[in-house]
Amino acid sequence: MSTHPLPETPSRRRFLGVAAATVAASALSQFAFADTNQSITEVAPAAGGDQSAIRPLHVRVPDSQLADLRRRIKATRWPERETATDASQGVQLATMQNLARYWSTDYNWRNVEARLNALPQFVTEVDGLDIHFIHVRSKHENALPIIVTHGWPGSIIEQLKIIDPLTNPTAHGGSASDAFDVVIPSLPGYGFSGKPTTTGWDPQRIARAWVTLMKRLGYTRYVAQGGDWGNAVTEQMALLAPPGLLAIHTNMPATVPDNIAEALKYGNPPPADLSPDERHAFDQLDFFYKHGLGYAQEMANRPQTLYAIEDSPIGLAAWMIDHDAASQALIARVFDGQREGLTRDDILDNITLYWLTNTGVSSARLYWENKLNFFAPKHVAIPVAVSVFPDEIYAAPRSWTEKAYPKLIHYNRLPKGGHFAAWEQPQVFSEEVRVSFRPLR
Repeated sequence: MSTHPLPETPSRRRFLGVAAATVAASALSQFAFADTNQSITEVAPAAGGDQSAIRPLHVRVPDSQLADLRRRIKATRWPERETATDASQGVQLATMQNLARYWSTDYNWRNVEARLNALPQFVTEVDGLDIHFIHVRSKHENALPIIVTHGWPGSIIEQLKIIDPLTNPTAHGGSASDAFDVVIPSLPGYGFSGKPTTTGWDPQRIARAWVTLMKRLGYTRYVAQGGDWGNAVTEQMALLAPPGLLAIHTNMPATVPDNIAEALKYGNPPPADLSPDERHAFDQLDFFYKHGLGYAQEMANRPQTLYAIEDSPIGLAAWMIDHDAASQALIARVFDGQREGLTRDDILDNITLYWLTNTGVSSARLYWENKLNFFAPKHVAIPVAVSVFPDEIYAAPRSWTEKAYPKLIHYNRLPKGGHFAAWEQPQVFSEEVRVSFRPLR
């Protein structure tokens, strides 16, 4: 993801920023096309014209759009093979050609479309913008409401695997007392949410919208979770400290101390007194700042220039895959035929959602809007739980985490998993969420 403490040059200054309603099912027969995704979603009309009403949404992609996608993939004009023997020049040609072959022949969007339509999905207008969200209530009494926020290049697809473990824990090794009501919104400009037509939709404004959404759903007591941009939004919710927000959980915390950020900013060596965990985190961050931020800089500075990712599905896919080294390597292995936490369909479900909703550029604008330094501590005062996955952009040490979050209620380092933890390791992730919030019930 996101915004990081790079050297502050004029071209990077913007990048740094110092940086319930329930609607009758019968209403589904009266769908009108949604304004933001006219050809692929249907939304029940608002009774009396009240756009703040919670209206069911149904996904319906025309065959013609899927045929056009396959045609464009097959018509890709490929570059020559990279001259390096590894992925140091970017996503390798073999990976992208393996992906293209599967995407244009064997991949079936209808499978994930059916999964989405089997879930309760809704749209409601918040602060002038349509917000799409999945809302699944648990069958268990006294379930704890949780709002879970995705990041970039993610979407609601990331969280589909954790819905049942959280809402129906008894089927996944948990107890009824661990149950959650789950709310999963699409960020503005992402997926089936509206695309902002004016500036100002930064993490702080999204956080205010999420507080409004939870109140509109009738929740007076809830928790929040997020990684990547989801962490930025969730921490801003915590800073707002609405009366109903009990605590937050993050799998991508903001903990980097000032002296570490300073050393990274100017390319200085790490401080001599770092523990092994701190030195490992420093090395991970140093690698990411030097080798993994080209896409983030472009989106933070000039998102509108990225016309190519709206016109070429392979261009979009490569741009999304080139996120961080560990995730890119995992995806390359998947398309080389190896078994991993993600499947080829998982990866293409997410990329295809971006393609069909035409959100490559609108999602990128969140980087331009953001003025926060992503990894700097934000002085969150409410209880915080942190799960550290080893292949995240950096594995936050306990020492940094305890300083960043004075009310730390849970910290755990997991043996496996990366940036897309809920997607890649859903069972472990779900158990982390249960354990984190168990003391608050």
